[in-house]
Amino acid sequence: MPINRCAARCSHCKPISRREFVSVASASFATAPMLAGWLSGQTAQAGVIKPKGPASQCVPSIKVCFVRREGEYGMRWPGQIYDGKTALAEYSKKIEATARELGLKINLTPKPIYGDQEADAWIAEAVAQKPDGLLVVLLDRQEHAWPTANKAIDTKIPTVVFSPIGTSFTTNTSVPSRKPGCFICSTDDFRQVAYGMKMLQARAKMQATRCLVLRGSRSVDRVMPHLGIQLRYVPAGTFLEEYQKTPVDDAVKAMAKEILQGTRQRKGVEEQDVINGIKSYLVAGRLMERAEADAITMDCLGALGKSKVSLPCIAWSKMNDDGIPAACEADLGAVASQVIVQYLFDRPGFQQDPVAETAREALIGAHCSCPTRLHGFNKPPEPYDILPHHGARDATKRTLWKVGQRVTVVDVMLGSAKAKPKMLISAGEVLDNVSAPPAGGCVVSVMIKLDKVTDTLAYPGFHQLFLYGDFKRELRDFCRLIDVEPMVV
Repeated sequence: MPINRCAARCSHCKPISRREFVSVASASFATAPMLAGWLSGQTAQAGVIKPKGPASQCVPSIKVCFVRREGEYGMRWPGQIYDGKTALAEYSKKIEATARELGLKINLTPKPIYGDQEADAWIAEAVAQKPDGLLVVLLDRQEHAWPTANKAIDTKIPTVVFSPIGTSFTTNTSVPSRKPGCFICSTDDFRQVAYGMKMLQARAKMQATRCLVLRGSRSVDRVMPHLGIQLRYVPAGTFLEEYQKTPVDDAVKAMAKEILQGTRQRKGVEEQDVINGIKSYLVAGRLMERAEADAITMDCLGALGKSKVSLPCIAWSKMNDDGIPAACEADLGAVASQVIVQYLFDRPGFQQDPVAETAREALIGAHCSCPTRLHGFNKPPEPYDILPHHGARDATKRTLWKVGQRVTVVDVMLGSAKAKPKMLISAGEVLDNVSAPPAGGCVVSVMIKLDKVTDTLAYPGFHQLFLYGDFKRELRDFCRLIDVEPMVV
């Protein structure tokens, strides 16, 4: 049976059946440019994989309303000094501009909700329409204003409540702020509202995302509990079979040449090693196209470890640079983490194995596949070297992280059908890039000094993502919006 979790939200999403997937011919994969940053709308260099899954076609929808009393404000807050008409006009423009920038469909009710009956009608309409999110803008503190906001939150549709200064006391915000599924912006800074809209977009795209999972020997479709990410399992051997029958064409050579030209230095690997690794990028793109997938993960050592075929470290690095979530070792928690990070912050994360560094009370993240566009998909890459994988085979990028750069650590710990997921969140700064060799372990080994964390020997989680920027607060807010338990360390 087809899986299309976003069908109720997005009429553009097209499901694909298992029979259709198996029967697709292995026609040559046409490389094409893609949107490298979901927010910017600019295109990256030619030759990158284009997502083919439901998330790439889904246009999230947000239903918006303004709430206030009819007539003059008088003595009660926000008071007669507040120009509600001008505020409505200005906020409408900002909401519409943000929607255009993000690629959202906005259903904005231009006339304010003036009473309880109008509020109830708007809520009922929202429940029937099932948008991806609600945005309630309060231009008042009195009467039906906060009851309307609470009714919106209680629909269980993810809700952003914008309360400009003068429209709330803490007595208004304390109770709803503890409810899951909402984000309350009590501020005059519209950037928080824009981030709230970005969160609604990210949640909708996450629930529309289909990830190709190359693992095991069976083909099956599943759904990640609570988060809604679709998982399309395909036998791991499919990748090896496709790799062996795929020729090295001019597109592969051009991408390999581009990587070699951008490196600081190359040690211990030949140009052919880079070509072999980029061939995996082409193969992954072909398989994703057939599966109509937005993301990918593979049991790479299980599928390729005993063969002479190049491990996909350099291919996964490029995919994450291009804005396609690619996780190592068929780790579904890492898939969810990469999806959330890329959709929220328009940059890739670095999935890694955590190592304690007791002398400096730090945490080292070590792996052989690391993106380079750490500042953002459309930002210049960080410098990198081309070195062998830690198994003394294949070619991979050793990305050099900027010392002193603020970073976030995030790890989605998946729950079950009954237990909701948790999200580990920390922040700190880059201390060093550990060279391996002479150290052992993976080629990319980034040392992080975490805020207020001294016992790194017992730091929780595994395959956490490191990413540029301090997003601890933003991730905590996203956890509340999607009803995931934050674990801020």
